[in-house]
Amino acid sequence: MLYMHDLWVNWFEGEENGYNVCRFHEWRKEDGIELIDQIPLLFVNDELFHFIENDLQDLPPALLQDIHGKTYMKKNQERQTVEYAAVVTNGKDVVVFDTIGYTLPVKKSRLIPRQERLVFEMVQGKTPESYYMDKNILKEHHILSLDPRKMAGLTRRERQLKQLLMMALDQLKNSDHPEEVRYWLTEWDPGQYASIKQFSVQEAWDRLYKGTCSGWSMVHEELCKKMVKGQPFFETIWQGENERVSQHMNSRN
Repeated sequence: MLYMHDLWVNWFEGEENGYNVCRFHEWRKEDGIELIDQIPLLFVNDELFHFIENDLQDLPPALLQDIHGKTYMKKNQERQTVEYAAVVTNGKDVVVFDTIGYTLPVKKSRLIPRQERLVFEMVQGKTPESYYMDKNILKEHHILSLDPRKMAGLTRRERQLKQLLMMALDQLKNSDHPEEVRYWLTEWDPGQYASIKQFSVQEAWDRLYKGTCSGWSMVHEELCKKMVKGQPFFETIWQGENERVSQHMNSRN
């Protein structure tokens, strides 16, 4: 088995979608960067790699058995054993996971570019490991877990705010006031005001969702800001993302 040493990781916990496991250029000062002393490296096929990167389901038992107890973290100068963790690559991309004792990849991280390049060098010319996977496991994307294509090209902040907007829209859809959907569709697309009055709630919802789930713009941002106003949990997320932008801009000046 291949092993890597002295890896810097930035864990993202409970993320089923790889687009939320941020690349190195999007790491932030306040992120909790950790050092892994030793960890196994697995070269796997594309299917298994994407399953680990973009899902949050049980890993193949044989894979877990192969990596059991072979990762060590250094904390306070002490070497601590990690039950199930590994660096995984398909030869084109890399992700690190830690199950924190479970059987699914609860925590995930990317690597810094230099260590990512080392991964590719280490597996060059080698054959991917074969692990049995249940072919019936199919992931379904939905409003709270958007298809990666809907997040393509967005920054970390934009992805966070887009997820916040989707949470607000989902709450709206399931609220006791579905007639508000027409109001928010008008906020999103005021030019269609006359037509919107004639839409059923379902038709208005479909147009609002389909319109907002693509890309990100200042119109998205304004709608998000208005929809989260007065909702403490959503407002906290909104304020947190915008405070980070302010701090970043101030640090550059």
